[in-house]
Amino acid sequence: MIKWKKKMTAFMLIGTLIAASLMTGCGKGEDGQDTETETEQTENETENVDDILQWQPIPTSEPSEDNSDGTGEETAEEETREGMYRSELTNEWIDENLKDQRPIAVMVDNESFALPHYGVNSADVVYELMNSTANGRITRLMVLVKDWANIERLGSVRSTRPTNFMLAAEWNAILCHDGGPFYNDEYIARPYTNNLSGGFARFSNGKATEYTEYITAESYTNANKGKTYPGLIQRIEESGYSKTYNEYYPGPHFQFAAGEVDLSGETNVQPATEIAFPFPHNSSKLSYNENAGEYEYYEYGEAHTDPLDGDAITGFKNVIIQSCSFTQYDENGYLIYHVVGSGEDGYYLTNGQAIPITWSKADETAVTVYKNKATGEEIELNTGKTYIAIVPSDAWGELVIQ
Repeated sequence: MIKWKKKMTAFMLIGTLIAASLMTGCGKGEDGQDTETETEQTENETENVDDILQWQPIPTSEPSEDNSDGTGEETAEEETREGMYRSELTNEWIDENLKDQRPIAVMVDNESFALPHYGVNSADVVYELMNSTANGRITRLMVLVKDWANIERLGSVRSTRPTNFMLAAEWNAILCHDGGPFYNDEYIARPYTNNLSGGFARFSNGKATEYTEYITAESYTNANKGKTYPGLIQRIEESGYSKTYNEYYPGPHFQFAAGEVDLSGETNVQPATEIAFPFPHNSSKLSYNENAGEYEYYEYGEAHTDPLDGDAITGFKNVIIQSCSFTQYDENGYLIYHVVGSGEDGYYLTNGQAIPITWSKADETAVTVYKNKATGEEIELNTGKTYIAIVPSDAWGELVIQ
């Protein structure tokens, strides 16, 4: 609706002139006052005849800066915080000095003897995948940490497999591990690979040697052994590896939603508050904590806790479950997942609900793209940490989501 603006002094003068010329009683013209948008004049303002007789249409609200996106709809201004930026791993606000820093990907032993894990709650993304077809298809974690210069203790660290080189490449991460089978050799030789193997700090924790190795950012002295181990910062400097993203960085991995992702209106959405994975050795599970808004991780029948975080349960805002086939190398159970390619089976979970997704990875360094199976559009994640489980396709039918 257009409102009309006129000056009150002009209206009064016109009314007086008309009344005098017609020699009639008091005439009544239209009101015309606009109390919402009226611009008052000062008493000393001078008006000429043209001003008196001129009516001006004005909008119902004051002009404002155009914040539309071209469709006529208002768009929210992007939030900024001084000295900070949104992490490409979690979308959380972190120090902008970390913006170009590469993450590390650390192989963490998932045998019960290796527990408790230290520093896993500082990870931004955690992968869990079968490490061997032997020993009840035992899994291993690969944890990605952006702010690795502040690691107090992370591990324990164990060996890696060929699949992990390709997964770490998606993030342009430096892979940290302690050895592995000779099947790794061709992947270590890949130009995109930067890795650190062994030589990390050894803690005297009363366990077998293979469960005593941990990453520390600074050097660590083991008084019992009388030995000082170089920290991760020194190791990376001595390796000559770039601390910042290099030419093999494929770009940000996830798309994060501007607001809270709500799956309730999606096709084929289903409740997802309890998830049991077909990992028979450690019986990995996730349980949705509605109060925290996170999926809490359990294995070996107990909550997974981190001593460095006050024994807090490890939780995730996002969960991605990906079905993937694999090839077993030998009778020892060594294997490689076919993570390069595509798959039609997967799920994305957040806020207690799940939708089916598909996945594709174009090459060894490409990002795995996850799409809504119903719409074919790439999924958007909620701000927060993400857990990714790669489930063997031959056991996909044993996955339980309820």
